[in-house]
Amino acid sequence: MWISGAVALVTGANRGLGASFTQALLARGAATVYAAARDASMVSVTDPRVKPIDLDITDRAAVAAVAQRCGDVDLLVNNAGAMLLGPLITAPDTGAARTEMEVNYFGTLEMCRAFAPVLARNGGGALVNMLSVVSWYTVPFNASYCASKSAEWALTNAARVELHGQGTHVVGVHAGFIDTDMAADVSEAKIAPEDVVAQALDAVENNVTEVITDEWTRHVKSTLPVDQEELYPDLRRAWAAGASPWGRD
Repeated sequence: MWISGAVALVTGANRGLGASFTQALLARGAATVYAAARDASMVSVTDPRVKPIDLDITDRAAVAAVAQRCGDVDLLVNNAGAMLLGPLITAPDTGAARTEMEVNYFGTLEMCRAFAPVLARNGGGALVNMLSVVSWYTVPFNASYCASKSAEWALTNAARVELHGQGTHVVGVHAGFIDTDMAADVSEAKIAPEDVVAQALDAVENNVTEVITDEWTRHVKSTLPVDQEELYPDLRRAWAAGASPWGRD
């Protein structure tokens, strides 16, 4: 589908990657962008075509109400996410894991379910899920986030199959660290949010199903047949030494 003339909804649109999605959609000629955030007053992009919307994607009733209100959407960008930087076994409790799964997996699932019929009524359209390099491997220092993104990748693949018959194009976007507030303390190389967004929207317009945005993400996917030999030994050493692989203390 073409972005020009589209009616899009972006979750997590108040800052970072979500704000970049909103700006890029406008630049490509979107007719309307519903900019959804838990506090819509924090949406920073100002343009008459931007319609800020309060939305917590973990609130099923709120998601249903927004889907009813925004019945003209033909492009859904599931960008909202949570990263709490916790391990699994040695975390004090499962709170972080539950929060990340609620937002990254169940919240995205609720959005897909609520907007699938909306997209169908509007000709099929497209659905973009923001995933991660850690869809494909687990860093113990951030393990609960990794688990949620792996689940979201599975969701994306299933949604692509289920929605194919109604003509909805489903795009999964995988990236390493993106230069936003979420990764502000990370010393590893980061990709610019504008670059991630450009690749994602190019995929929408060119009917591409999977976007692998950066060199590290491409490397990780290429190692999947031998990931236990290529990726995890270094992670085990870093974990044993108590040293984060991202340059954190």
